Amino acid sequence: MRVVIARFPFDLTKDGVIASMKGIKPEPITAGSVLIGRRHYPLKQVGAVVTRQDRRDFSASEVSRAMTRLGFTCRDDVETPPQALTPLQEASAALGTTSESL
Repeated sequence: MRVVIARFPFDLTKDGVIASMKGIKPEPITAGSVLIGRRHYPLKQVGAVVTRQDRRDFSASEVSRAMTRLGFTCRDDVETPPQALTPLQEASAALGTTSESL
């Protein structure tokens, strides 16, 4: 399928993208990600590997659009770990009240 990334056309296939990403370790995800096989890769990492362009030349949304058209699952949100509770908040939660009402 022909997709345009950074104003350049690329003929990509789902199998070709899977083969390109085979053996590549995913970097930490700080923005959107794409599920390839059983791994989540950052969109910019996939774009750089598949197009062999510098990551500054394209946006994550361009890669997301192309990967979605090829049938991959993309996520734009980043799961953030829950914030640690203070001892006062933990005690309030255990008692069923909120720390704001104290």
